[in-house]
Amino acid sequence: MDVGSLVERVLNGDRRAVARAISLVEESAPQLREIVAGLAAHTGRARIVGLTGAPGVGKSTSTSALVKALRARGESVAVLAVDPSSPFTGGALLGDRVRMQEHATDPGVYVRSMATRGHLGGLSWAAPHALRVLDAAGFSAVLVETVGVGQAEIDIAAHADTTVVLSAPGMGDGVQAGKAGVLEVADILAVNKADREGARAAVRDLRQMVAQVDREPGEWKPPVVSMAAADGEGVADLLERIDEHTEHLRSSGALRERRRARARREIEGIAVEELARRLADVHGHATLDKLADEVATGGDPYAAAETVLAALDG
Repeated sequence: MDVGSLVERVLNGDRRAVARAISLVEESAPQLREIVAGLAAHTGRARIVGLTGAPGVGKSTSTSALVKALRARGESVAVLAVDPSSPFTGGALLGDRVRMQEHATDPGVYVRSMATRGHLGGLSWAAPHALRVLDAAGFSAVLVETVGVGQAEIDIAAHADTTVVLSAPGMGDGVQAGKAGVLEVADILAVNKADREGARAAVRDLRQMVAQVDREPGEWKPPVVSMAAADGEGVADLLERIDEHTEHLRSSGALRERRRARARREIEGIAVEELARRLADVHGHATLDKLADEVATGGDPYAAAETVLAALDG
């Protein structure tokens, strides 16, 4: 279909058009710029909730439970599962469609997996485009799930209005969470699998870590939620905390600041991708390899960079 038709169908919530648009995002297709421009004016309405955590903490189960809770109060929900490290095929939620089966026939739920496919900007480049598509399609809530390994928590926090960091008993205590910098990006901390031994200790450790962080008056203090998503226990509490954080963002003006920062990051990602393309067009690998050889044998790296920039300016 032509771009105009695709944009119109996305705005009407057509699932096939939404799927096609996100596929074009993954492929970095030539039509992408026109699609993004057509959707831009119709975004900014969905709230974006990021969920992350180490493998095995129950992110997929928790996401599914949140979808159910949101649908129970009439919200339309999209789920975007992003693998920031390697491409994969199919529409499974992080390779696990089983836990989302109860929503498969629900017209108010859309589930999509997306790999960054090695883009230079990684998650920061691909995710904003996909989120814009889902926002423009009319979903009131978009849940973004990513595997929490190293940089993933920081990446997802940069693209979500609210970031939920999940942990589980035996997956690391509060001290480890502090070392990993999780407390810096988490708006809500959730200890899943609360029916297991050690859950209370994990909650206690995290609350102690949160209490030790100095905050300005009126600054949001991340709550620690105990839940057992597989049984639905604590899910209502988690959703309530998400609602409270959304209200805090709106009343404090922080929501606008977060979205401005997200837009800045998106602009930077697009610019870096374009610069990389122009660099390859202007110099090619041979010239860059020559400059790299000079620097590796004692040459001035700044001078080499200026040579590259001069060629781009020219």
